[in-house]
Amino acid sequence: MPEGDSVWKLARRLDRQLTGHTIARSDFRTPRLATRDIAGREVLGHDTHGKHLLTRFSATAGSPAATLHSHLKMDGSWSTLAPGKRLPAKLQAHVRLVLTLDDDRAVHGIRLHDLDLVPTDREADLVGHLGPDPLRDDWDAAEAVRRLSADPALPFVSALLDQRAVAGFGNLWANELAFLTGVSPWTPIGEVDLERLVERGATMLRHSATVQGAYQVTTGSPVRGDDHWVTGRQRQGCRRCRGPISVTAEVPGDAANRRTWWCPACQPGPGPEARVGSGLGVRVRPGAAGGRPRRSTRSSRGRR
Repeated sequence: MPEGDSVWKLARRLDRQLTGHTIARSDFRTPRLATRDIAGREVLGHDTHGKHLLTRFSATAGSPAATLHSHLKMDGSWSTLAPGKRLPAKLQAHVRLVLTLDDDRAVHGIRLHDLDLVPTDREADLVGHLGPDPLRDDWDAAEAVRRLSADPALPFVSALLDQRAVAGFGNLWANELAFLTGVSPWTPIGEVDLERLVERGATMLRHSATVQGAYQVTTGSPVRGDDHWVTGRQRQGCRRCRGPISVTAEVPGDAANRRTWWCPACQPGPGPEARVGSGLGVRVRPGAAGGRPRRSTRSSRGRR
């Protein structure tokens, strides 16, 4: 699933491509919006809140300014094509939105999720439940700390994935921040220095979004395979101690319990048996140098 920095960078690209242009034709290919038409509206710009994209349009006669909300989830994307160009045939069935601009370019929203169109002054109906976002001008670190501390027993990774506490951290950042904090991914969030965690996480997310060549590089090295501390390194081992990296599979359909990587030596504390929720166990696959299988549990908590 794209992280907050992914969506922020997408918003900046769409700003460059679309802002200031007028919609000549619109075609919503999702039942709830099939009769809506935003032709004649100017694209005013794009904003993000966590992993949510907000595309804002001007008012028209008799209609207030409007905002299109979308979520990429795991597979969504936006494509802007020059006049006369077409999407590959294999993508046509997945198009949920086509906007034709005043210069005849076509904008396709592919596999977009949670599409909605609301008056701009009602954006809070769609994103008002989200926590503070480090990439927004209204970022409130103290509020993020307060929300994260509201459930001190919640495991570290589940707390960071809860977009109602702090918005924008996805699975990559949850794994990497647990390693940099020096704790197991399932350490109760109340046992870590939350002010330091929030400050570090916000700084890293901003750096990833805004610095050329730094996108989702957590180690300082952009070399592929060396750009993360633990994520995806079950075959290479820990960059710090050279010991094995363990990985546990996600609980299907449970956004609070995603696939998790950790170094048991550098990150002491509870194992995946401490996952939130209850139900069937999930087997841990050891890293390249071994590791002990453990059991974990299912949870029904959502973390979008």
